[in-house]
Amino acid sequence: MRGLFVTGTDTDVGKTYVAAMVVRALRAAGRSVGVYKPAASGCRREGDRLISDDALTLWSAAGEPGELDRVCPQCFAAPVAPHLAARMEGKQIDAALLRSGIEYWKERSEIVVVEGAGGLMSPLGDCEYVGDLAADLGFPLLVVSRNVLGTINATLQTLIAATAFGEGLVLAGVVLNNPAPLPADDLSIASNRQELEARCVPPLLAEVSHGATKFETEIDWFGLARVLGWPR
Repeated sequence: MRGLFVTGTDTDVGKTYVAAMVVRALRAAGRSVGVYKPAASGCRREGDRLISDDALTLWSAAGEPGELDRVCPQCFAAPVAPHLAARMEGKQIDAALLRSGIEYWKERSEIVVVEGAGGLMSPLGDCEYVGDLAADLGFPLLVVSRNVLGTINATLQTLIAATAFGEGLVLAGVVLNNPAPLPADDLSIASNRQELEARCVPPLLAEVSHGATKFETEIDWFGLARVLGWPR
């Protein structure tokens, strides 16, 4: 199965926003798209179930295929790391389900866009991280970074961390996002893109303007989903 695994350099970088843009671009290119968020915390209660707004955003972008509960099969209420949120409810993360839950999308889509919970080093258990899950699923990694002071360090650290899981995660590239209006006092914003383009080994694929609903240039997301790139 072809897929992309979307991660971020930090919280609130616009990971879901960019992932949904990728999903819509794939649909516009005529592809059937599955969406998967293996686990989520900070979910809201709706009746007798918990709903992940991130999962709902991805599902809507994909045209609402399949069942919403299969987009994110492990939802927890507390806004902390998923394994801690689960513990607060007297539960624990099902490590097997994190991986097997994606099977639902194999016969329903040509490509699956997976969004991790947090960054690569965000824990999914006492001894497991999002990066471990990304390594096991085996999809190329799309890193979303935020256009603010410090993003060069955060992005490069994420790329370095990607080499620590398994034989090294395959990297599709980086998307620089502007999740908020550009502040006038952050002078780094004018140079962050050029600095990342010069320093990142995988390509900087795009910069997303605040409020944008599609990418400025056409990107072959379907092709990237099966390209074995750096550092393989």
